[in-house]
Amino acid sequence: MMEPFVTGGSIMRLSFVALVLTSAVAAAQAQQVTKEAVPGITNFARVQTTVACAGAVEASAVPDIKKLGFASIINLRQASEQGANIEGEGAAAKSVGLNYFSIPFNAAAPDPALVPTFLAAVTKPANQPAFIHCAGGGRAASMWLIKRMQVDGWDEQKAVEEATALGLTNPRLKEFALDWVQTHKQ
Repeated sequence: MMEPFVTGGSIMRLSFVALVLTSAVAAAQAQQVTKEAVPGITNFARVQTTVACAGAVEASAVPDIKKLGFASIINLRQASEQGANIEGEGAAAKSVGLNYFSIPFNAAAPDPALVPTFLAAVTKPANQPAFIHCAGGGRAASMWLIKRMQVDGWDEQKAVEEATALGLTNPRLKEFALDWVQTHKQ
């Protein structure tokens, strides 16, 4: 029986192809968004273990966020919003050992100055994985879109697809995110 002839270069090329395919599969899986029903949380959508974006959160649901494996909560609601309990949620987060950030984001008049604060919070290793929320999920997904493009270097189409799956349905928030990235190219 004859042995197949494989040169060192062929083995290296095969190894490289296997590595590229494995990386491609991992990248495709990394952007898989799943929706879950979590009591006390509206519109829960998770990107594997990286992040979750959601809508309104009741303070009573905060311990469940911790049990789901999150290290931080980034709340984008304004204190003036109906049902927003910024102080109660912050106290609940502190009581279970979660890092808590309140970054009030006005959907009607988004303030670009909030983006660096958000990016600093969401990219800090001690805050990962992060649970990001607002009232419905759109503001959370728009800020995640900015993070994907600005920090992770994703192209617009891929980042928008993921953000849409996470709950970005408001054209104004999408425009805000894309404009911010465009004016802050690195």
